[in-house]
Amino acid sequence: MKQPPALVKNTSFPSTRFLGSKAKLLDWIWINIQDMQFDSVLDVFGGTGSFSYLMKKKGKQVFYNDILNFNQVIAKAIIENKSIKISQLEVLNILKKHKNREYKEIIKNNFRGVYYREKENEWLDIVVQNIFSIRNLYKRAILLSALYQACLIKRPFNLFHRNNLKLRTRRVKRNFGNKTTWEKSFELHFLKFIKDFNNGVFNNGKNNSVLGGFDALNMPTKKYDLVYLDPPYISKRSQINYLNCYHFLEGLTKYYSWERLIDRDSKNRKMKKNEEIEKWIDKKRVHDLFADLIHKYRNSIIVLSYRNDGIPSVKEIREIFKKETGGYPIIRSKNYKYALSNGSNKEVLFIKSNQ
Repeated sequence: MKQPPALVKNTSFPSTRFLGSKAKLLDWIWINIQDMQFDSVLDVFGGTGSFSYLMKKKGKQVFYNDILNFNQVIAKAIIENKSIKISQLEVLNILKKHKNREYKEIIKNNFRGVYYREKENEWLDIVVQNIFSIRNLYKRAILLSALYQACLIKRPFNLFHRNNLKLRTRRVKRNFGNKTTWEKSFELHFLKFIKDFNNGVFNNGKNNSVLGGFDALNMPTKKYDLVYLDPPYISKRSQINYLNCYHFLEGLTKYYSWERLIDRDSKNRKMKKNEEIEKWIDKKRVHDLFADLIHKYRNSIIVLSYRNDGIPSVKEIREIFKKETGGYPIIRSKNYKYALSNGSNKEVLFIKSNQ
């Protein structure tokens, strides 16, 4: 049974701060696909889940996937979760150090002076282990998701790509960032984001699922009405390795195995390379990967989101669609400036319809 429209309408996607987020482009994307006939949606490179969340609000059955575990957790909290929320009593229990619990000090021991102050590292070690003591997976997902956002908001550039704690703590005049936000306590940020994620939970009357952990080309074979593709972006100058940018969040998700996953040769304690992630930002391989991807989902409506200055080019992607599906896609574009991007680019939608 579907939720009353008013209840769905009043929910909101929790505020997030991730590179490449499509949150501000969702209205435009919806305008371009709203007249298509589809009930089920597969979000292959799901990321923070903003597109999946939009589809959930529109009453579609959503299947979410992302290779990164912390993104899967976020989707568990607000895409798959129908009704579970965190109570005030549960929050208080998470925030305190329990005398009968033996705590590890993985963050304190491995990230001293890298991202956060010593006391903040100690706080994180305690809270994340308290979260993992929660048995309900949806409650755990909300709490971890709120913790991710608290970690991001206290970081210069909202990233973990550099060992740059001094950027935050040095007493100098700055023309970027927000010193007040950086120095606000983890606890206050955490509480705020728990409220945000609680407010984002709703039931759209469908069984939405987080498939989780699959490479885009190795997804289980199933027919989905619409497949949304938002692959990692490669430009002629650079590419984004999301694991390197957000490895600390991935580590929180894998807290008890984190230490053996750390690349000890890196100054910022990033994680060891993941081949399934690396291949999508390899300029030599990406054209073939795009062809395989479009071929795999050729029997569904395909909506591919990319940028006009990416590799492959708009012209090359158009030709890949023609070869793999038998026809040219509809192409729509919109001027858009991404965070930390120099200048303005165009967001491009490639739409292959079965209708």
